[in-house]
Amino acid sequence: MAIIEKETSRLKLRQWLNSDSPIFATMNADPAVMEYYPNTLTEIESNAQADRFRNLIKKQGWGFWAVEELDNKKFIGFVGLHIPSYELPVTPCVEIGWRLVKECWGKGYATEAANASLSIAFEQLNLTEVYSFTSVTNIKSQAVMERLNMVNMQKNFEHPMLPVDHPLREHILYRIDAERWSMTKNS
Repeated sequence: MAIIEKETSRLKLRQWLNSDSPIFATMNADPAVMEYYPNTLTEIESNAQADRFRNLIKKQGWGFWAVEELDNKKFIGFVGLHIPSYELPVTPCVEIGWRLVKECWGKGYATEAANASLSIAFEQLNLTEVYSFTSVTNIKSQAVMERLNMVNMQKNFEHPMLPVDHPLREHILYRIDAERWSMTKNS
């Protein structure tokens, strides 16, 4: 399978490298970065996650790509597409997601890389729709979803991978279809 990679004006979405692992582990151990996840990750858990992302890209050509800044080749996190393995209100689906190092927040990188991912989704993979979801308390990720012209489906749901009493269990669901993306990508 040919691996899809893409560059934007400032970023490169690419396959994972072994050299990404230490930065990824530090990022995943940061409570601020992992605020809207159930917990931080150990180095072993982080490396296993990077390996899963790398293997999925190797197998299908796309996934949660490693993201690097073009000017300095520095790994800054991941952005991309994924097929959730658990039951959601919209299963089966492809989701778009991101996680970046804290130093890169507020620079528009998540939106820029996610737009590149949507371009791949609709122009290369010929998907008809892409979803995104996060905890109802994660206002920053919801803002990225809105900058991507995704639509709040008004169908909040309980995330099946979180315990019933978990404070992050209620999730908000966003969607964009190929037609909406095509109409808004050049606006």
